[in-house]
Amino acid sequence: MSQFFSQLLRMSRQQDQPQRLLFLFARTELAGKNSSKHFQSGALSPVMCVDKLPGELDKFSRLVEEADGISKDWDIVLIAGLGGQDGKAPSSDDAEVYLNKMTNDVSGGADLSRYMVLNREEEVLEFQSLQ
Repeated sequence: MSQFFSQLLRMSRQQDQPQRLLFLFARTELAGKNSSKHFQSGALSPVMCVDKLPGELDKFSRLVEEADGISKDWDIVLIAGLGGQDGKAPSSDDAEVYLNKMTNDVSGGADLSRYMVLNREEEVLEFQSLQ
């Protein structure tokens, strides 16, 4: 079992300033049949997004369960961190502009290398823009 999400939570709790984690759930739309497991082309469509404090999460399976309670129409989740200031974590209002940026990045085919991307099995995925 992968431990990437647990490591992310641990690292976010160890930062100098409190963090807020940003999650964008997306659906993959593969273009044609490609037998390569290492390279597939297609598109991503944003489904939903949420922000959470690291203390509100304990394991990936609970995040998946919560997301599925809203919509099961997602394949991957993009994750980013937002650092606070003066010992205070960013608010959900503070996170909104960054969640919108994540949504625009996915919709516009922007470089996604700044985000941690996991599939439902907690496997790390890498994306390359073909632009």
